Amino acid sequence: MRVFVDTSAFYALLDRDDDNHARARNGWTEILEGGTLAVTSSYVLVETVALLQSRLGLEAVRAFEDAIVPILHVEYVTDDLHRLGMAALLVASRRRLSLVDCISFDIMRRNGIDSSFTFDGHFKEQGFRLIP
Repeated sequence: MRVFVDTSAFYALLDRDDDNHARARNGWTEILEGGTLAVTSSYVLVETVALLQSRLGLEAVRAFEDAIVPILHVEYVTDDLHRLGMAALLVASRRRLSLVDCISFDIMRRNGIDSSFTFDGHFKEQGFRLIP
């Protein structure tokens, strides 16, 4: 099984004060113990690092880079995928929907991934199953 991992899950996992921290820790444990392949995108990695650095500091970035990134399967965003994501964002015309999300949805669809480890409701709106 494969699951797409979003920034919101990574952040909740690393911020002990986040309201979703316990759920994120349980979800991450479920993924690891279940032998599930954790998939993310290069754009999610950039977004996560920026958020961690801004809110929690470089130690959180280091923990993410050392403990989590090595076990991820990273889909690198190509020029074509970026353009498709941008087109989807502009067509959706929703202020709170991000380019990173639009690209994530496309990666999930292209790879037949129906589940996402996230706390972002946009994934459910797109028809994906949420973990936890």
